[in-house]
Amino acid sequence: NAPGATAGDAAASPKVPETLPDIRLAGLDGQPRTLRDFGHRPLIVNFWATWCEPCRREMPLLTALRGAYRADGLEVVGIAVDFRDSVAEFLKKTPLAYPLLVGEEDGIDAARAFGMQMVLPFSVFVDEQDRIIALKVGELHRDEADAILGAMRALRAGQVSLADTRSRIEERLKALAEARHAGAPG
Repeated sequence: NAPGATAGDAAASPKVPETLPDIRLAGLDGQPRTLRDFGHRPLIVNFWATWCEPCRREMPLLTALRGAYRADGLEVVGIAVDFRDSVAEFLKKTPLAYPLLVGEEDGIDAARAFGMQMVLPFSVFVDEQDRIIALKVGELHRDEADAILGAMRALRAGQVSLADTRSRIEERLKALAEARHAGAPG
């Protein structure tokens, strides 16, 4: 099973790599960067698009997480699976407070490098050893992010093994999703 992906995530594939893939994409300025340029620290890699409403809803959370977990060295990197012109236009109205790479035609290949089909949004949580700890498909919520990042802290402190960390995250994400679903109007 994918690290941190819940059993019900149809979009998750068993091919999620153990470590951060060496993906190279351009920034908004056109300059190529690799994801590993941001590695060796806790990292959230968030795949999104300008036309994706859940993607837009989670952007303030990603900015807040970057600030709240600054002491841990957390970095957030957005990967826009979209065209540079669309992203530039979007950012005029919604500036982002974290680094951004633009996938254009290579965005789908970047998602596949994480073992994912094209479903947006999804967020990948990576530790300072560039290991993929969890993959969250769908809109990220604060309680989910805090659970994953808290588990990553315990792992870094040596309080729990990598396998136990992934298992605990999977169980917690499932419980949070069930609680969210049970509380949904409808």
